Amino acid sequence: MYLKPSKNKRLLGMTSFFNEIINLYNRGKMPNKILLSGKKGLGKSTLAYHVINYILSEKEDFKYKIDEFNINNENKSYKLIQNQTHPNFYLIDLIEEKNSIDVVQIRNMITYTDKSSFNNMPRFVLIDNIESLNKNSVNALLKIIEEPKDGTFFILINNNEKKILPTLKSRCLTFKVNLTFNQSIEIASQLLNKNVPDYINHDILNYYITPGEIVNLFNLADDKKINLLEYDLKGLLKILIDNGYYKKNKIVKIIIINLIELFFLKKYKLTNTKDSLLIFYHSFLNKIHDVEKFNLDEESLFIEFKSKLLHE
Repeated sequence: MYLKPSKNKRLLGMTSFFNEIINLYNRGKMPNKILLSGKKGLGKSTLAYHVINYILSEKEDFKYKIDEFNINNENKSYKLIQNQTHPNFYLIDLIEEKNSIDVVQIRNMITYTDKSSFNNMPRFVLIDNIESLNKNSVNALLKIIEEPKDGTFFILINNNEKKILPTLKSRCLTFKVNLTFNQSIEIASQLLNKNVPDYINHDILNYYITPGEIVNLFNLADDKKINLLEYDLKGLLKILIDNGYYKKNKIVKIIIINLIELFFLKKYKLTNTKDSLLIFYHSFLNKIHDVEKFNLDEESLFIEFKSKLLHE
């Protein structure tokens, strides 16, 4: 199952953050610039969509189910956002096959905010993956969020493995989103409708994993007919790299990179040659960064990792 945040009508694990933001809104003290920061896959974007739906559906017939943290199936605002036709909602995200959010996307958003609203409801601009903003788009964004128009709220989503400019962060109220390992397992089990530990080799799990990462891994395993109980970490990496499942598939690339980082972590705890491993690890991270930044071919990178560490 693919869990697109805008379509996820259930809010799991994020209820305390939801309540905190909504309490600010109900008291008229919600800031017009909010930054949700945390590891990718925690549910930050889903949290943002639920906050937005709660506010936009206040006066609708099928408003947000606050007692269940659930979006009503018949909710008008939910349907309009799915159709990308809600007049009070604007989304900016990284376009597929692009390496950054460019300045044109920000300028189009500014044009939207400059137009008069057709109603008296708040307007929301949701910017996902803000670490992907390039220099020009950051500068353009800073100008508009410095003094946003009354009734316009910006919610920014940052995957905190990657840094953002302090000038942007300093202008926002930041919520540092996190989950415990047990919470991640519990949420993923609810999303997948199965007890996750019963279906995966424990060697593959790590204590920094998120529900989204677990769901993506199970989706991959279902698609490629991989029994996650049969493979340890090393074996799973081999099969993913040998079969080239990462080619033209960004989600699989991320899965492999996460598993490689876990491999380094576990090997570091066991090896006596820590210095040489650290040097290779940092070199590998730099190469990952270059591959993402310059849209390079990652095949040689994964093959190098496999030949140096998986075949010793």
